[in-house]
Amino acid sequence: MRPLRYSINVTLDGCCDHEAVVPDDELHDFHAANLARADALLFGRVTYQMMESAWRPSDTGEWPDWMEAWMVPFAETIDAAKKYVVSSTLESVDWNADLVQGDLRTAVEELKQQDGAGLATGGLTLPRALAELGLIDEYEFVVHPVVAGHGPTLFAGLHEQLQLTLVGRQELGSGAVVLRYEPSRPSP
Repeated sequence: MRPLRYSINVTLDGCCDHEAVVPDDELHDFHAANLARADALLFGRVTYQMMESAWRPSDTGEWPDWMEAWMVPFAETIDAAKKYVVSSTLESVDWNADLVQGDLRTAVEELKQQDGAGLATGGLTLPRALAELGLIDEYEFVVHPVVAGHGPTLFAGLHEQLQLTLVGRQELGSGAVVLRYEPSRPSP
């Protein structure tokens, strides 16, 4: 069974707005390596459409003019990745993606049962639903030394507490700290 890993950038005050953190080459390399260790990406509609608009090359195969050279490895990794998109409103997807509809628990459990190194997810709405269902095997929070003072927050609206156990910690040169957690298992 392949694990489902959730990774997200978050500010000290819990903001998860993708514009609240200014990425650098180390952060892009870090996230590219994370994506590369997954067999597929699992996105909700909003995250899929945001990623596609930013990281999909043009029809000619060229990257946009705004993209710095150090961003290209991340762009290439996410572009090449197999993607699954959970949506009740989209009728079709492309960009190496399949649409996931119907019962979320059943669909994700079927994806996890496939052989492979893992699934990666990001965003806010889908991961909250996955957490509610107990389907996330690893939580990774890249905590940045920024107080945004606004924006969407991590797991807003979660119905029950998540009990997590710290399983890894890494410091980045920017001052960000990567914290990895697994769901706590009740003692036998």
